[in-house]
Amino acid sequence: MPKQFAAPAQRKLSPRERHNLDVEIGFLEGVVRRDPQYLEALQVLGDNYTQRGRFDDGLRVDQRLIKMRPDDPMAHYNLACSFALTEQVERAAASLDVAIELGYRDFKHLRRDPDLKSLRQHPLYRRIRARIRQLLAAEE
Repeated sequence: MPKQFAAPAQRKLSPRERHNLDVEIGFLEGVVRRDPQYLEALQVLGDNYTQRGRFDDGLRVDQRLIKMRPDDPMAHYNLACSFALTEQVERAAASLDVAIELGYRDFKHLRRDPDLKSLRQHPLYRRIRARIRQLLAAEE
């Protein structure tokens, strides 16, 4: 997911990487407890949860970020990724539609983002792909 800082969620982490990520998550959880509106800390925390495979926690963070930044296409894209990772494909499609409506245009990344794999395998993705083709044709 192009969570602004994340590596793909499917990458296997070494024990050292898992430990370091757990330490960072603990630190960021404390930061966010003290300042629940700290946008950048929430973004990194959500990315870290996803990297660690804590998809439900990542989803909760992305839902908070949407409330803070309702017009941010990247926030909606990340929410779509979290929904896809938690097998909520219909909600992933709806969030991706909103992201595109708000201006998300990194379609090359979208086509290969491993976090969206479950959505790309669903029939709903055909509609999204058709919409992307329309947008690309209109830009030419």
